[in-house]
Amino acid sequence: MRGRTDHNQSEIVRALMAVGATVTDLSQVGGGCPDLLVGFQHRNYLLEIKREDKPIRLTTHQKIYHEAWRGKVHIIQTVPEALNAIGVQVKGYM
Repeated sequence: MRGRTDHNQSEIVRALMAVGATVTDLSQVGGGCPDLLVGFQHRNYLLEIKREDKPIRLTTHQKIYHEAWRGKVHIIQTVPEALNAIGVQVKGYM
């Protein structure tokens, strides 16, 4: 099953790229795979994007994938959360 792209994904991708990150869209991979693979300062990050206007709910496939993954998957809803996930501190946030 392949996923849909949340409406806030393009804004988050632009912000990540603006701070120098490389971004690969994985949202069409399916099987619960997170939405983005982000490279920043020689590290890789997996980001699962959820809409801001709804409570965070993972699909069954996402739950299975996240539990089986041996690394960290960041679940984010906003640009500041995405930047924070890769270690960029946003003034006035956290």
